[in-house]
Amino acid sequence: AQLSCLARLLAAKNLTADFGSFPPDLLLFFHPSEVAAGTCREFYARASRGNLDLLPRGSSRRTRLLRGALTCLVSGDGTGGDQGPPARTWRGTRLVGLSQRVRGSRLEPQQLGSLGALVCDLEPGTIPASAPAILENLKLCPALTGAQQDALNALLLTGNTAYGDPSSWDLGTLRDLGPLVLALNQTTLSLVAEAVREDFRRSVAAAYSSQGHSQREKSLILLRAFAAASAASQPRLKRSEDGCPSEPITADSIPLLTPEQLDLCLSSQVLIDNLEAVLEQPITVQSSKILKKKVDQLFPSGIPEKQLKRLGMLSRLYTEQEISQWSVTSSDTLSALLNTSGGEWEDSQVQQLLSRFLALGGSLTGPLLRQIGDKRLRNLREEQIQQIPAEAIRTAGQLNISLYSQTKKELLYRKAREAFASLASTPGPYYCRIQPYLGGAPAEDLKDLANAGVAINMDLDTFLALNPEELQKLSVTDVKNLLGENLPKLKEAENEPSVVSWVKIQSQRELDCVLGIGLQGGLQEPTGTTTPARPTTPASITSTATVPTPARPTTPASVTSTATVPTPARSTTPASITSTATVPTPARPTTSASVTPVPATLTTIPTTSASVTPVPATLTTIPTTSASVTSLSTV
Repeated sequence: AQLSCLARLLAAKNLTADFGSFPPDLLLFFHPSEVAAGTCREFYARASRGNLDLLPRGSSRRTRLLRGALTCLVSGDGTGGDQGPPARTWRGTRLVGLSQRVRGSRLEPQQLGSLGALVCDLEPGTIPASAPAILENLKLCPALTGAQQDALNALLLTGNTAYGDPSSWDLGTLRDLGPLVLALNQTTLSLVAEAVREDFRRSVAAAYSSQGHSQREKSLILLRAFAAASAASQPRLKRSEDGCPSEPITADSIPLLTPEQLDLCLSSQVLIDNLEAVLEQPITVQSSKILKKKVDQLFPSGIPEKQLKRLGMLSRLYTEQEISQWSVTSSDTLSALLNTSGGEWEDSQVQQLLSRFLALGGSLTGPLLRQIGDKRLRNLREEQIQQIPAEAIRTAGQLNISLYSQTKKELLYRKAREAFASLASTPGPYYCRIQPYLGGAPAEDLKDLANAGVAINMDLDTFLALNPEELQKLSVTDVKNLLGENLPKLKEAENEPSVVSWVKIQSQRELDCVLGIGLQGGLQEPTGTTTPARPTTPASITSTATVPTPARPTTPASVTSTATVPTPARSTTPASITSTATVPTPARPTTSASVTPVPATLTTIPTTSASVTPVPATLTTIPTTSASVTSLSTV
């Protein structure tokens, strides 16, 4: 998607002409209409060196690429003379028609050099019609269709290639053919001398044990094909009357035996004595099942632990029920069984294997955790995770627990916190080790990290993986301190559910002033509130009125006032208040002297936690100064 977007951007800015400075992978996403006729050969020669797997086979973009290349080749090389139609005319030309035109005019070596791996999508008929150099192009193809393989063999059988007639091939020729050997059919192979086929088979078998899984699959295809060719010409091994080889069976001869012959002729003891050598050979699935059967026959009461270590690929053939009976007590045994050289395990098999190991008292170590892998550790039950020692977490390297359940995250976090406790006094190194497990951290620990006094600079992925419930407990300042220099990236994640929920419960003013990255949706502060008068000192007030304008004393005082009050008196300081009257103008003394009441507009006296007791009277005592003032007014 990124390469496609970049190609469109370059086209929009008319920068596609300088394609020589762009990587071949990017050129695969250029539209043919952007390719000038005069430079099309150079363009497609460079584009063909890109990774064609980026474009799915049969996709419109990949078909369009080949169509543009063929148009360029058919129309001329753009260096002079017949330039052909402009590049845009490819749209109205059918790919099959172009293939036929190319086939009719024959693809020459120079043209093939421009096409590169693009020949992998050509019509099969183009292969034998083109120059023999097309074989080198076909070596670039990850796989050929059945029809393309037939066309390839037809070309080789002509003998008019750099490899000559198949009957003249030697070991070097087969090796030079490289991946094309996988496409050879029985007709072609039968023409190769048997001694050459056998030498090649042995070389493939010798390399088998050191190959990866995908390469082993290819080796098996080769060996089956060569074995079939040998069987068709003449049997390599002489048979006795019972159908078994007259010579002793060796590890090298096992791949040449059929599953039926293995079952009939191979003894269990010979197998177990030579198990490692046998398992290094390329063995079919059916033959592997026979070998497993032989092992089980030799140990009817259960396979001893020292033999379990040697099972290799055969161990993958056992069911969960069978694995539950194994004696797996040693970490060395478990490690040997988990070794990837034996092939891939099913998740359910690994789960049963680990359950058996832990049930027998085994303890998981750091290296074992790495072997098991994040994905399969996720399948452990909570009580099994609880059995993992903290030391194992310390030596396991970084585990990815992002897809674990929250409970499992919390279990592993507690173990990690214990494992790295010695680093707690150095926040930087501590954070680096604890970071993969922070999805299980409580808010208290996150706050400690935020306030450690050292920039944590938590990356956004880690932040978004925090427990959402714990994230809501973090303050704006906590988040700022945790993210550090990565704080601006939080804006990019503002629509993530956990971020949205956190923002909603924060003060918008804090979000603006503390973070300052444009996050919106926080709590707004109330506006337009009225602040009532509040006495600032304690006083004893006796009031029998609702006061139009409240007294605002600034010093302790005792004031007695008799008046008619329309509203109840309310005080803001601890006091005992009695009110049943109205006072038009309360006294407002500002000094330690007596104060004469001044008429004012009606205002409600501010309230406090004072006790108000209505009294049918007209006296109100309002403290105003440090003096004792008595004012009697008649309303």
